[in-house]
Amino acid sequence: MTNPPDPEAFNALVWEIVRQIPPGRVAAYGQIAAMIPPPVGVDLHQYEAQGARWAGGAMAACPDDVPWH
Repeated sequence: MTNPPDPEAFNALVWEIVRQIPPGRVAAYGQIAAMIPPPVGVDLHQYEAQGARWAGGAMAACPDDVPWH
């Protein structure tokens, strides 16, 4: 599976988490993905293998108000 089952919902969760990271702090994509439960229909093993990649994809498409650098 190359994308989450509901990319819009997953991306929104990623962006919500990233907006809460204090200035000067960072989080890896895997850390962000670990804060989100596996989407419906995705087993934990599959999510652990893909979640960080999906979080990175969400950040590549983030709106301007989401800090990313």
